[in-house]
Amino acid sequence: MPQPPRPDTRDLPSTARHPLADGTAVRLVAAVIVHDRERRRIVLLRRGPDARFAPGLWDLPLGKQEPGEPLTATAVRELREETGLSADPGALRLAHVTHAARGVDAPDGFLQTVFVTHTWSGEPVNTEPEKHSRVCWTPEDALPDAFVPSSRTALAAYLDGGAPRFTEQGWS
Repeated sequence: MPQPPRPDTRDLPSTARHPLADGTAVRLVAAVIVHDRERRRIVLLRRGPDARFAPGLWDLPLGKQEPGEPLTATAVRELREETGLSADPGALRLAHVTHAARGVDAPDGFLQTVFVTHTWSGEPVNTEPEKHSRVCWTPEDALPDAFVPSSRTALAAYLDGGAPRFTEQGWS
């Protein structure tokens, strides 16, 4: 049976998009670690100098979930939109989860789910030059210092190996 069309809520404030019973809203964010194990490198992007969030800092490809969208679909959509790379949602594996107390466009906090993939198609390109100054492969042992903290924590935990981890950020 076909699903009814979803309303377009992109212009609504975050609390109108995914409100909780008390009127607050936690933003869901998905990120992807594209890891070329053979060449020991990771795809990173550098946020542009005029970016609303973390200008000039390095980050993983990531973005906000659209209403009604599975988080794995958010991850592969944002990966494609930001880097031109394609990945299969079924090939994503959980790497890390961060619950932050607040963020840009997320005054009530956000939950960042970081996935990893070892399979993709394409080569990374900067498909959003108005948002990012660079998209490139980076050696896993030479990560830049100027990095978005929540993504750096997730990437470092993933590269350390072991099971997926959970961290909290910005809570008293």
